Amino acid sequence: MIRGLYTAAAGMLTSQSRHDTAVQNLANVNTPGYKQVNSVARSFPEMLLTMVGGNSDHPTSKIGKLNTGVFAEEALSIYQRGVVTETDNSTDFALVSDMEVKDPKTGQNIMFDGSGKSFSANGDVVYKPEAFFTVKGPDGQIRYTKDGNFKVDTNGQLLTSTGYQVLDSNNRAIVLTGSVDNFKVNEQGYILDPNTGARGARLGVSVVGQPFQMTRDGEGVFRIDDPQEAGVRPMGGTDRVEVRQNYIEASNVNPSDVVVDMNMALRAYEANQKVIQFYDKSLDKAVNEVGRV
Repeated sequence: MIRGLYTAAAGMLTSQSRHDTAVQNLANVNTPGYKQVNSVARSFPEMLLTMVGGNSDHPTSKIGKLNTGVFAEEALSIYQRGVVTETDNSTDFALVSDMEVKDPKTGQNIMFDGSGKSFSANGDVVYKPEAFFTVKGPDGQIRYTKDGNFKVDTNGQLLTSTGYQVLDSNNRAIVLTGSVDNFKVNEQGYILDPNTGARGARLGVSVVGQPFQMTRDGEGVFRIDDPQEAGVRPMGGTDRVEVRQNYIEASNVNPSDVVVDMNMALRAYEANQKVIQFYDKSLDKAVNEVGRV
């Protein structure tokens, strides 16, 4: 009976985590470049039950498997691109990428699902590379973001909406010397001279080969603990990445789906709660009434 109590409690904790994730997504539905988070639940290892004390020929007898509940293992970001809309702000940018990965055996392009994953015939997982703006935080560490809603401070530095420095392809802070209205960037990310049109510094755009190794670091940015393992590299000339000025990428959260997830998590929480209340009443009866007999 106690085992069932623990199983229901684990279900409540998992439902709470799922509900909190949905609330986070709903709160960021209007945050530029925000990537939806999905809560992933896993079941605890199954136990094989046996009955001890049989006859001499069969001292033990297998009863069957028992599942001991679920737990919220992790939260995965979905990097599917949000809607790209045009703005009148010259410091607004969006990255439109459609990276290709070829199968080393067949030479054909690998087809990815909506979450950016593909499974080979032998079960290996291949991830779709994603492009991110390269920024630097107050601690001096490199971060990555999809939020291209930039601004310019009094010193001419190009910053993210949360104050991170926007870097160029050499990981140096971008400082504008002219008017913001004359700030022009082409589709390859090069900053153009307003008079001659000559190419200058290039916006720092990094391609991440294993985006699921990125960790959310708050304020719309991601960090990577091991850039080499995650396959981080600067955007190359052959990469199918387009930098769009005067555009912004919206959140990829679908409010309708999130509300459904919230309601399902709430109903699951209530169901597990009722199970715990049932166990509580049963234990109360066993201790205070049956125990007196």
